[in-house]
Amino acid sequence: MSYVLKLIEEGEHQQQDFKTRIEDSRKIARTLSAFANTDGGRLLIGVKDNGAISGVDPEEEFHMIEAAAEMYCDPPIGFSTQIWKANFRTVLQVDIDASTRKPHFSLEEDGKRFAYLRQEDKNFRVNAVMVKVWEQGKMKRPPGFKYTELEGKLFDYLRRRGQISFKTAARITRQSYAKTENMLAQLICWNILELHFEKGKTIYRLSK
Repeated sequence: MSYVLKLIEEGEHQQQDFKTRIEDSRKIARTLSAFANTDGGRLLIGVKDNGAISGVDPEEEFHMIEAAAEMYCDPPIGFSTQIWKANFRTVLQVDIDASTRKPHFSLEEDGKRFAYLRQEDKNFRVNAVMVKVWEQGKMKRPPGFKYTELEGKLFDYLRRRGQISFKTAARITRQSYAKTENMLAQLICWNILELHFEKGKTIYRLSK
């Protein structure tokens, strides 16, 4: 079995995604952002979701990826490519490394920009808390953590319920959204909390 067929046999997962072809550079920029902001990954273009090889024109797809990485990602995302032949068809492999410059944002049609993370085989738009985690991670010294009554209320809730949403965290600590974002970001930076996606929503849990 060829190398690319072995990759396809893995299916889609946190570090691999299939695309029949690239229809919209803006949309694929979300996947590039998700890979770069998480653990890196690869796109196999010319492969259907079920693993069937449809084949592509690699030059055409390369230009679409190049536009996504350079025009619709901020900061731009580096990538490398490899062309494979399988079942008499062409597959373009696009590799994206985990970035040291995160967050990388995807530029949307309305001018807004969002950052994405990859979890299992899906991309999720992150909120301002995760952006602050990345920003604090760039500091030589992350903000210090102090256990106050506010954190006590948060931890009591987490011990009882197992998880908490952003709005609930703001409500029970009676803080502004901005202060709640800073508090949650600090707790994530100190590996006290973990961010998870559940049914398309962001939740927070105590780290294991």
